[in-house]
Amino acid sequence: MKKTLTALALVGALSVSGCYTPQQQQGTLVGGALGAGGGALIGSALTGGSAGGAIAGGILGAGTGALIGNSVTAPRYRGRCARHGWDGYGHRVCVAWY
Repeated sequence: MKKTLTALALVGALSVSGCYTPQQQQGTLVGGALGAGGGALIGSALTGGSAGGAIAGGILGAGTGALIGNSVTAPRYRGRCARHGWDGYGHRVCVAWY
């Protein structure tokens, strides 16, 4: 039980570590929680109520929900461009904003 809680805490910390803003962190956590709940319900229903199906569904749902929650709340920069760079196709792109 102690190893499981430690692993869950580590996974939770790693899932939020790539978020740049508080909104992204909240979106990732909410998406992961909703995904875990939905995945556990679906996994349990598909396997006839087994705990293994609920756990597997919860893990897959949490990962998917966290990814979706993070991408939905990504910052959108609409300010002025402070510094330009070049993408792989030779197009000029903004890499820093005011």
